[in-house]
Amino acid sequence: MKAIVYEKYGTADVLNLTEIDKPIPKNDEILIKIISTSVSAADWRLRKANPFLVRIFNGLFKPKRVKTLGFEISGIVEKTGKNVSGFKKGDAVFAYCGLKFGGYAEYLCLKETDIIEQKPENMSFEEAATTPLGSLTALYFLQKANVSNGQKILIYGASGSVGTFAIQLAKYFGAKVTSVCSQKNIDLVKSLGTDYSIDYTTTDITSLKEKFDVIFDAVGKISKSDFRKILSHNGRFVSVKSQSRPTQNDLHFIKMLIESENLISIIDKTYKLKDIREAHRYVERFRKRGNVAVLVKD
Repeated sequence: MKAIVYEKYGTADVLNLTEIDKPIPKNDEILIKIISTSVSAADWRLRKANPFLVRIFNGLFKPKRVKTLGFEISGIVEKTGKNVSGFKKGDAVFAYCGLKFGGYAEYLCLKETDIIEQKPENMSFEEAATTPLGSLTALYFLQKANVSNGQKILIYGASGSVGTFAIQLAKYFGAKVTSVCSQKNIDLVKSLGTDYSIDYTTTDITSLKEKFDVIFDAVGKISKSDFRKILSHNGRFVSVKSQSRPTQNDLHFIKMLIESENLISIIDKTYKLKDIREAHRYVERFRKRGNVAVLVKD
């Protein structure tokens, strides 16, 4: 089968389209024919070994554990192991692969107990493939911060993948949302339901007179100490610098929100698998709006 493989750390040029063996599902696994995947910060950071700790996970001098990236997918179940009962051949699914990665390939095996769900009927495969990572990350940190009805939340980096999902989830939970992004993305965050928007290029966010119950750093670029002045007494600061721990139940909840039209995926660009290098270069510039999808099946 076709897959994108990298044998050394480096720029997007280390990503190569090649042929590898098609996986065979074990008794408790599902073989998925991948239709679409995405490019996320998790992908390019593992590719570059940035931060250096990536090398502890994936090999000190070269990639060993993960050689095919792709953190999330959508596709069709092609075959199931004999012990699988929740999925059948032909099911359309979407999944959070997590640290297994593997989405940049024509096929992938996942366990039935992994974070996988039936694809929402009202989403395309591209939209579904770009949903698990950003939405589950946003959900995890909003729940960690106990975001609830009537609270005021500031989302820093609101126009990215995690940020766009965080706006919608925070509104679903009844919060008053202030979104921080660049001027060109103000209309986008407003369309997602944000109550107030701030252009960080013209406003010193740390000098705002408003106090927030929750500050969510959705891009990992700010610190609690810098924003303490605008955090209310007993306010909570959460950041994607910490690791999220999503569950299968979380993805089921996300699917319910999508099917009830309370959550959508914003797609900035869509690339073909053969253009994965270009997709990585684009995402690495920190200028994407929402998500970048990759079509595995033409």
